[in-house]
Amino acid sequence: MSENKLALMKKDVVDVVEKRVDALVKAGKLQIPEDYAPDNAMKSAWLTLVETKDKSNKPVLSSCTRDSIANALLDMVVQGLTPAKKQCYFIAYGQQLTCQRSYFGTMAITKRVDPSISDILAQVVYEGDTFTYSIERGKKVITKHEQSLGNVDGKKIVGAYCMVLDQDGVMRKTEIMTWDEILQSWKQSQVKPVNDNGSLKAGSTHAKYPAQMAMRTVINRACKPIVNSSSDTCLVQSFNRANDIQADQEVAEEIEENANSEVIDIEEIEPENAEKQPENEEKTEETGPGF
Repeated sequence: MSENKLALMKKDVVDVVEKRVDALVKAGKLQIPEDYAPDNAMKSAWLTLVETKDKSNKPVLSSCTRDSIANALLDMVVQGLTPAKKQCYFIAYGQQLTCQRSYFGTMAITKRVDPSISDILAQVVYEGDTFTYSIERGKKVITKHEQSLGNVDGKKIVGAYCMVLDQDGVMRKTEIMTWDEILQSWKQSQVKPVNDNGSLKAGSTHAKYPAQMAMRTVINRACKPIVNSSSDTCLVQSFNRANDIQADQEVAEEIEENANSEVIDIEEIEPENAEKQPENEEKTEETGPGF
């Protein structure tokens, strides 16, 4: 894409997003955080988008629709996120661009919708760690976690936990997940990073950064109910939009791939004549540990 086309697209898309944000603010449906500068976030996002490519190695600014690019930027602004702080990143699903939150972004949003929350802490538990918790009035409370550097090994994770604290340091919520529960959660992902035997797919983000991804999963589980119970409708819609787009695109591609296929009895075909079924492709670009 030429510099002139990029400049025109930037002006066009940015103008659309700015007008939509202004309309939401005037209608009282959106409050911009005092420490958030939408203009700076948009500039950072645009620089990121210029370098971002889809799974076919094509620039997303040329392969994705203009409306989806505008919506991705709008979702970023509505949630008060910025790529410069590794709070979000952009991923293309077909021709649809989405703004995906990192766990830094999820924590920032959770604190925004509930100002009484002072901190959100997550840790990974490894084999050899001393880890205990109690249940008090139906709430889980971490009572002890001791860890040595020798235990830190991505291949020996046994679980992860997240603690949500209020301004007085009182525990609001504790989420604990075993490694099996984390794997089950990952199996539901459209990315499908887990093999049938329970091992992580080589080269996947989950295999490269299992501790980071485990913390991301337990943080999301702890924070999602808090965000979804918020009265900020626009924020909640933006919070969940990326996953909806991802799922819809997966279904559309699966239907397209199988629409014209025939059911064939393979026992009636000689092995050398049998066609191999195409392997499922991973539907998202791999990203670094900024999750």
